[in-house]
Amino acid sequence: MSSRRWRTVTMQVIVLFAISACSLWSGEQARQAPALERNTLRVVVGNPIESAPLRMATADGLFERAGLRIELIEQAAPDDGLTKLTSGEADVAFASDFALFRAATQGLPLQLQGEAYTAGANSMALMILPDSSYDKPAAKRSPRIAVDTLDGLGTLTSRSALATAGVAPEKIKFVQRDPGEMMRALQKGEADAAWMVEPHITTAEEKLGARVLTDTARGATTEFPMSAYAATEAFAKQNPNLLAEFRRLLGLAQQRADDPAAVRKALPSFAGIDGNTASLVALGTYPTSLSGVRLQRVADLMHGSGALSTRLDVQSLLPGH
Repeated sequence: MSSRRWRTVTMQVIVLFAISACSLWSGEQARQAPALERNTLRVVVGNPIESAPLRMATADGLFERAGLRIELIEQAAPDDGLTKLTSGEADVAFASDFALFRAATQGLPLQLQGEAYTAGANSMALMILPDSSYDKPAAKRSPRIAVDTLDGLGTLTSRSALATAGVAPEKIKFVQRDPGEMMRALQKGEADAAWMVEPHITTAEEKLGARVLTDTARGATTEFPMSAYAATEAFAKQNPNLLAEFRRLLGLAQQRADDPAAVRKALPSFAGIDGNTASLVALGTYPTSLSGVRLQRVADLMHGSGALSTRLDVQSLLPGH
């Protein structure tokens, strides 16, 4: 081999070695995350579709591979997660944005850890029986609407949708029923329409021929943020590295759920529905990061409707504020 060629080969080897060394060093540095204050996080989960990404990622081992064990706690009732959060039974809670913002304005120090779900077309709606004469939102001046809680996302979005149709919000009468009892309330004549979310909407359509009176994710509530995850400020201050890692991994989980087919395939394993129903449910979207601007829409609609007595600056609930 000529001396010139030898020098060329030698330089190539040196360059490749340097590149490899830098890559290895960079990769090692990238894996060196701050030490977690603890390796277990107790997280309350609620509606199976809205919390699907977290459930899927936990089952898939995404968190465990990163050295974090997630203990999922099922929500016993709408927004029960906040009760478990304040009692110390959970570290992070899933809840509707409505419940989180109301709690924050009532004095509960919260820090948001991630958005869970944003409504899509017909992913939340007012449902009626197949033979109901109440077939247009404005057909009744004082409709009775069944909701899962008398002061929550259902009342907020129902008022908005019906007001858009010309119904006076103060004329609407709300009755509280568990999600699984909504259609029975209609059958018994206890309500004219029921506010429902998936998978209850599709189940009602399949089993009872229920129909959509109006989509409540329209107008002011189009692509409306529905739910999020939060921790108390005290827990956040004590475990900043732990929650930062949770937010990072949750973002990856939400990104994976951008594939509707993957979500539909997983739903039968934790949503209590079969594959056929899963294939028909209307899905919203799963935000991969916190957006104060997006979430402010909820707080402002709540304030405008009287659900919040004062305007809430959602940005103040985000990490780093």
